[in-house]
Amino acid sequence: MHTSYIVAAAIFITSGFALWKGDQGVRMAGLFNLADQIIGSSLNIFLGSETGEVIRLSLDGVWAVGLLLLAVRYASVWLGVALMLQAVQFSLHSYYLLNELPRDSLHAWINNIDNYGICLCLVAGSVAALRRRKALAREEAEREARRQEARDRALTKKPLA
Repeated sequence: MHTSYIVAAAIFITSGFALWKGDQGVRMAGLFNLADQIIGSSLNIFLGSETGEVIRLSLDGVWAVGLLLLAVRYASVWLGVALMLQAVQFSLHSYYLLNELPRDSLHAWINNIDNYGICLCLVAGSVAALRRRKALAREEAEREARRQEARDRALTKKPLA
């Protein structure tokens, strides 16, 4: 199987997981990552290599700015790390485009590792959000149990004679 298909599958799976289990920031990042993959792949198919590369670089820049806004808005470590990885992606594509270098195995390795890193950030952010929701639900259940216990004690207390 070609590695670009594996990377695309990883992006689809992790973005779906982020949309399903993540908090608001991770969900938006997952949606943007999915859109970036679909739009970027479509452009490469329909526009060819040179025009597609320029537009792909623009998409990488838009994706990086979107991650910056999400990382600042939601103060998420995982989104910040994904932002740094997207900056690497943007730098990689701009280096190859500006120096008019053909894509080689080094480009493929860096690109794939970077995409996997972004996917791991989305999964980690989703898992952290899931654990945070479970902890908040557990704390709320404990508070409710204490309130009920206090109500029961107040109802069973006998009046002074």
